[in-house]
Amino acid sequence: MADPSYPDDLLYHPDHDWARLDPAQPGVATFGITWFAQDALGEVVFFDPPDVGSSVTAGEFYAEVESVKAVSDVIAPLTGEIVEVNTALADAPEAINDDPYGAGWMVRVKLADPAEADGLMDSDAYVGTL
Repeated sequence: MADPSYPDDLLYHPDHDWARLDPAQPGVATFGITWFAQDALGEVVFFDPPDVGSSVTAGEFYAEVESVKAVSDVIAPLTGEIVEVNTALADAPEAINDDPYGAGWMVRVKLADPAEADGLMDSDAYVGTL
Protein backbone atom coordinates (compact mmCIF):
# COMPACT_ATOMS: atom_id res chain seq x y z
CA MET A 1 0.00 0.00 0.00
CA ALA A 2 1.02 3.57 -0.61
CA ASP A 3 2.19 5.81 2.21
CA PRO A 4 -0.31 8.40 3.47
CA SER A 5 -0.28 11.47 1.25
CA TYR A 6 -2.55 14.23 0.00
CA PRO A 7 -0.93 15.95 -3.02
CA ASP A 8 -1.20 19.73 -3.25
CA ASP A 9 -2.08 19.63 -6.96
CA LEU A 10 -5.43 17.92 -6.29
CA LEU A 11 -8.82 19.14 -5.15
CA TYR A 12 -10.72 17.10 -2.58
CA HIS A 13 -14.37 16.23 -2.00
CA PRO A 14 -15.51 15.57 1.60
CA ASP A 15 -16.48 11.99 0.64
CA HIS A 16 -12.75 11.17 0.18
CA ASP A 17 -12.56 11.59 -3.58
CA TRP A 18 -10.13 13.76 -5.52
CA ALA A 19 -10.07 15.66 -8.80
CA ARG A 20 -7.01 16.70 -10.79
CA LEU A 21 -7.64 19.53 -13.25
CA ASP A 22 -5.49 19.12 -16.34
CA PRO A 23 -4.00 22.42 -17.55
CA ALA A 24 -3.11 20.73 -20.86
CA GLN A 25 -6.78 19.85 -21.33
CA PRO A 26 -8.88 22.71 -19.97
CA GLY A 27 -12.27 21.55 -18.79
CA VAL A 28 -11.13 17.95 -18.19
CA ALA A 29 -10.51 16.41 -14.76
CA THR A 30 -9.23 13.06 -13.55
CA PHE A 31 -11.02 11.46 -10.58
CA GLY A 32 -9.96 8.92 -7.97
CA ILE A 33 -10.24 8.11 -4.29
CA THR A 34 -7.93 9.45 -1.60
CA TRP A 35 -5.33 7.59 0.40
CA PHE A 36 -7.72 7.76 3.37
CA ALA A 37 -10.51 6.09 1.37
CA GLN A 38 -8.38 3.27 -0.01
CA ASP A 39 -6.90 2.66 3.45
CA ALA A 40 -10.37 2.43 5.00
CA LEU A 41 -11.48 0.01 2.27
CA GLY A 42 -8.53 -2.31 2.65
CA GLU A 43 -7.34 -4.47 -0.23
CA VAL A 44 -9.26 -3.49 -3.38
CA VAL A 45 -10.19 -6.53 -5.46
CA PHE A 46 -12.59 -5.08 -8.08
CA PHE A 47 -13.47 -1.76 -9.72
CA ASP A 48 -16.85 -1.45 -11.48
CA PRO A 49 -16.47 1.62 -13.71
CA PRO A 50 -19.12 3.68 -15.44
CA ASP A 51 -19.45 3.67 -19.22
CA VAL A 52 -17.66 6.25 -21.35
CA GLY A 53 -20.27 8.82 -22.37
CA SER A 54 -22.28 8.53 -19.15
CA SER A 55 -22.95 11.57 -17.01
CA VAL A 56 -21.77 12.05 -13.44
CA THR A 57 -23.13 14.52 -10.90
CA ALA A 58 -21.09 16.05 -8.08
CA GLY A 59 -21.90 14.39 -4.77
CA GLU A 60 -23.51 11.31 -6.35
CA PHE A 61 -22.00 7.87 -6.91
CA TYR A 62 -20.69 6.92 -10.34
CA ALA A 63 -18.80 3.65 -9.73
CA GLU A 64 -18.23 0.91 -7.18
CA VAL A 65 -15.08 -0.38 -5.56
CA GLU A 66 -15.07 -3.80 -3.96
CA SER A 67 -12.54 -4.65 -1.29
CA VAL A 68 -12.04 -7.65 0.94
CA LYS A 69 -14.10 -5.70 3.52
CA ALA A 70 -17.01 -4.19 1.58
CA VAL A 71 -18.48 -2.79 -1.61
CA SER A 72 -18.39 1.01 -1.62
CA ASP A 73 -19.79 3.69 -3.88
CA VAL A 74 -17.35 6.12 -5.46
CA ILE A 75 -18.63 9.70 -5.31
CA ALA A 76 -18.09 12.22 -8.11
CA PRO A 77 -16.35 15.37 -6.89
CA LEU A 78 -17.55 17.33 -9.97
CA THR A 79 -20.26 17.14 -12.65
CA GLY A 80 -19.63 16.17 -16.25
CA GLU A 81 -19.38 13.42 -18.86
CA ILE A 82 -17.06 10.41 -18.64
CA VAL A 83 -14.57 10.64 -21.50
CA GLU A 84 -12.14 7.92 -20.38
CA VAL A 85 -12.08 5.01 -17.93
CA ASN A 86 -8.91 3.52 -16.47
CA THR A 87 -9.35 0.09 -18.05
CA ALA A 88 -6.07 -1.13 -16.50
CA LEU A 89 -7.94 -1.38 -13.17
CA ALA A 90 -9.90 -4.35 -14.53
CA ASP A 91 -6.75 -6.48 -14.39
CA ALA A 92 -4.97 -4.62 -11.58
CA PRO A 93 -7.48 -3.11 -9.10
CA GLU A 94 -4.73 -3.15 -6.47
CA ALA A 95 -3.32 -0.03 -8.19
CA ILE A 96 -6.01 1.87 -6.27
CA ASN A 97 -4.20 0.86 -3.05
CA ASP A 98 -0.65 1.02 -4.38
CA ASP A 99 -0.87 4.36 -6.21
CA PRO A 100 -4.22 6.09 -5.56
CA TYR A 101 -3.13 9.36 -7.21
CA GLY A 102 -1.27 7.84 -10.16
CA ALA A 103 -1.96 4.42 -11.68
CA GLY A 104 -5.07 4.12 -9.47
CA TRP A 105 -6.96 6.97 -11.14
CA MET A 106 -10.49 5.94 -12.11
CA VAL A 107 -12.03 8.18 -14.77
CA ARG A 108 -11.50 11.33 -16.79
CA VAL A 109 -14.42 13.71 -17.06
CA LYS A 110 -15.27 16.59 -19.37
CA LEU A 111 -16.61 19.07 -16.84
CA ALA A 112 -20.04 20.61 -17.25
CA ASP A 113 -18.95 23.70 -15.29
CA PRO A 114 -15.21 24.02 -14.49
CA ALA A 115 -16.03 26.75 -11.92
CA GLU A 116 -17.70 24.04 -9.81
CA ALA A 117 -14.15 23.07 -8.75
CA ASP A 118 -14.07 26.23 -6.61
CA GLY A 119 -16.30 24.37 -4.13
CA LEU A 120 -13.74 21.63 -3.48
CA MET A 121 -11.06 21.66 -0.76
CA ASP A 122 -7.31 22.01 -1.10
CA SER A 123 -5.12 19.40 0.59
CA ASP A 124 -4.75 21.34 3.86
CA ALA A 125 -8.50 21.82 4.23
CA TYR A 126 -9.16 18.16 3.39
CA VAL A 127 -6.57 16.85 5.85
CA GLY A 128 -8.22 19.06 8.50
CA THR A 129 -11.43 17.04 8.07
CA LEU A 130 -9.79 13.67 8.77
